Amino acid sequence: MLAMIVTAGLFADAAWAAPEKVPASGFAWKDGAEVYIKVCAYCHEGGPVGPQIRGRELPAVYVQTVVRNGFRAMPAFRASEINDESLAKLAEYISKN
Repeated sequence: MLAMIVTAGLFADAAWAAPEKVPASGFAWKDGAEVYIKVCAYCHEGGPVGPQIRGRELPAVYVQTVVRNGFRAMPAFRASEINDESLAKLAEYISKN
């Protein structure tokens, strides 16, 4: 009986000492071009709703503000839909292309 308690205690200590598993950070876009092609292009490349936004040298800050807050028919995209890092990549892509 004593041997079983000692063995169980050793296994419990090993379980507590095991390194914590860090959950995956989730999906991440490769770059701004990928976000644009898969999310924005439907409406902004001659689509049914939005104006052409590439080639207009829009400031990146403006793009980020409109994406986060929306504007007219443009819906707001929450941080859970596009994180700040991906939004910055997208805004840079749009402002330079």
